[in-house]
Amino acid sequence: MINKVTLIGNLGKDPEIRRLESGTSVGKFSLATNENYKDKNGEWQTQTEWHDIVVWRNLAERAERDLKKGKLVYVEGKLTHRKWQDKDGIDRYTTE
Repeated sequence: MINKVTLIGNLGKDPEIRRLESGTSVGKFSLATNENYKDKNGEWQTQTEWHDIVVWRNLAERAERDLKKGKLVYVEGKLTHRKWQDKDGIDRYTTE
C-alpha cells in the first residue's frame, strides 16, 4: 500500500509557523493547484483546488525562511485525515 501525494502550485498566503512546547516547529500553508479545460462551448476554463499543507521541524523552518504568498512550489508527502470538534461541539473533518 502507498499513500503519496505530489502537488505543484502557488501559495495562497505566507506560511504560518508555530513552535510546540517541546520546541518542535510546525508550519501550515494553503496551496492552489489549477486545472485548465475546455467547456462544452469550447471556452477555456480554470478550476482551482485548494490544499492544506502541514510541514514539520526543518521543513517548517525552511518554509518560514523561503516561502511567500504566490510562490510556485513542489510539495510531496502523504494525505492525512483528522476529525475535530468546533467551538459548538460539531464534528469537523480535515484533509491535509
